[in-house]
Amino acid sequence: MEPKIHDVQVPFIITRMFPTDDMELTRLLVVSDVERSRDWYVNVLGATLYREYGGTSCVLALLGSWFLLVAGGGPTEDKPAVTFAPPDAHRVSAEMIFRVPDCKRAYATLSERGASFLTPPVEYEHEVRAFFRDPDGHLFEISQVR
Repeated sequence: MEPKIHDVQVPFIITRMFPTDDMELTRLLVVSDVERSRDWYVNVLGATLYREYGGTSCVLALLGSWFLLVAGGGPTEDKPAVTFAPPDAHRVSAEMIFRVPDCKRAYATLSERGASFLTPPVEYEHEVRAFFRDPDGHLFEISQVR
């Protein structure tokens, strides 16, 4: 059986200072239309809306993780050389993977909810997987380990 992320041993000195048990990690995704993306994450992936901020961003909870969907924007005082923009759908620097017990079943469920997959699930020696995108092109994967 493959180890889970919480099974990984980290030296005590590192965990004592950062991160600590009272911290949480949020994944920020830049989107072109916050309302459309919010609805997709809630209706297709089953996320729960936690909070909205005046139409420019919202916070969602999904599988014990936080997602912050934000509209694009230019540099700010605390990030003077950084511009937030939705991704280029043909180039990927990150993706989110759902480890699922049954890839074909997850594919059917998500397809029924409106997910648009690049291909049906593909079977490899050690896994079955399929990729899909949110309305702005962020890449997701469902993966079943064999």
